[in-house]
Amino acid sequence: MANKHTKFVFVTGGVLSGLGKGITAASIGNLLKARGLSVNLQKCDPYLNVDAGMLNPREHGECFVTRDGAETDLDLGHYERFIDQELTQNSSVMAGRIISKVIADERSGKYAGQTVQYIPHVTKAFQEAIIEAADGFDVHIVEIGGTVGDYESLALIEAIRELGNSVGRENSLFAHVVYMPYLGASHEVKTKPAQNAVRELRGFGIMPDVLVARSESAAPGDVVRKLSMFSGLPEEAVALLPNAASIYEVPLTLEDTGIADVICNRLGLKHDKPHLREWRAVVQKATTKQPHTVTVGVVAKYLDNADTYMSVFEALRSAGWANDAQVNIEWIDAEKLSGMPAQEVSGTLEAVDGLVVPGGFGARGVEGKIIAAQYALQHKKPYLGLCYGLHMMVIAAARLSGLTDANTTEVNPDTEHAVIDILEGQKGKESTGGTLRLGNYACHFTEGSLAARLYGTQDIIERHRHRYEAMAKYVPDYESWGIRATGINPDNGLVEVIEGVDHPFLIASQYHPEFKSRPNRAHPMFDGLIAAILAR
Repeated sequence: MANKHTKFVFVTGGVLSGLGKGITAASIGNLLKARGLSVNLQKCDPYLNVDAGMLNPREHGECFVTRDGAETDLDLGHYERFIDQELTQNSSVMAGRIISKVIADERSGKYAGQTVQYIPHVTKAFQEAIIEAADGFDVHIVEIGGTVGDYESLALIEAIRELGNSVGRENSLFAHVVYMPYLGASHEVKTKPAQNAVRELRGFGIMPDVLVARSESAAPGDVVRKLSMFSGLPEEAVALLPNAASIYEVPLTLEDTGIADVICNRLGLKHDKPHLREWRAVVQKATTKQPHTVTVGVVAKYLDNADTYMSVFEALRSAGWANDAQVNIEWIDAEKLSGMPAQEVSGTLEAVDGLVVPGGFGARGVEGKIIAAQYALQHKKPYLGLCYGLHMMVIAAARLSGLTDANTTEVNPDTEHAVIDILEGQKGKESTGGTLRLGNYACHFTEGSLAARLYGTQDIIERHRHRYEAMAKYVPDYESWGIRATGINPDNGLVEVIEGVDHPFLIASQYHPEFKSRPNRAHPMFDGLIAAILAR
């Protein structure tokens, strides 16, 4: 049974995928939290995966990790950045996890001879997951993945329809995000796809309370009247949402439409006046030209989908704003880098002001990343390594010192000098989901280290997602390689952070600092990178 004090907002999408339901849900959360309400967000996906850990990043973008180690959809990163709140595994639900639970319950005899079906058993399991995540919050916002009408989404749509009825219409609201294409030939914004999307949602028994109409550019005002007439919603419940220069503009655009007040009034929410001064300052930074410009080269292999490194890019931009700088991100193809002549490599890497090697898995592109790390070490180029980026720097430093075959056993299991290796407890799990070192772990910094100065403390907690570790037996040799281990896990002694010796800025972490960056509060490691670049 849901908490009678919690209000539910369900965000669905029509017409096509990729409309920005996640940004819309996060923006609603932002505006409600700005009114003094306690808010939680949750993504419910129809995929038969148990979690996002095994999804292809080329198709689905980055795998965002929560503090308690859940591997989730990238939308949870948007949620955390927009409401400045750490979420948990309860905020990510995939159909595979729900169906696995239902099957396990059936096998254990929980259903006592019942015929187990999507309705009511799978739908009820979805509802239980939603209610559990909502506990203790004024408002729980649930984004439904996919597009209404997809076969795979039917059970989810039915689940929220039933849940909306069970908690009462006064406690539930449905926000439907639709798309309006622009026809250049007739110079018109067409509302028919949006009308059809509302009709389809109604066909499943859900009448939307709020309509968010996406478009490539600003639509004329009469579109609101037309959508209102054909959807049966009052005009004030229709919000136009054209593309923005920055995703962080979206809450302010929605605020200007009055849609947050519509939601509060519809749900009977008592609230404060919205406090958006700090968010407006973020948007001001994000949308105006900054006095400084820096170019950061991101050495990576997934170059066909920027979403693969979403949190990294957002962390770089936030650090830029904190330093009054515009950050231009230059993609450097790690695979191509390893095949370039030395002179071309130097030209490519010299052309950027600093280098970032983000997280990753597998052998593809590794040699190019190592080359980039070696260049940064030798030429005093500002360098930030994230997880795999730490591995690459350790290998690079070892090879430059004379251990020419140094490697990670992830790439070469037979290497003589396995400076990066898998721990005993991880062997045999290499291709399995949910078995990496995940979520929050502690780290203690060496007094006076760069890391301690950046963070302003010697003890921190950060999020992890990896399986291979820097081997302790090589740590005493690090100083002679030009690096040192300055961050150690106090519980297991594993290396968490390395830094350059006599280097203006070289730092790499085994953890993923990008997950804790906020648009209004740059992460210390990214902030340090941009500040070091500007100081050169």
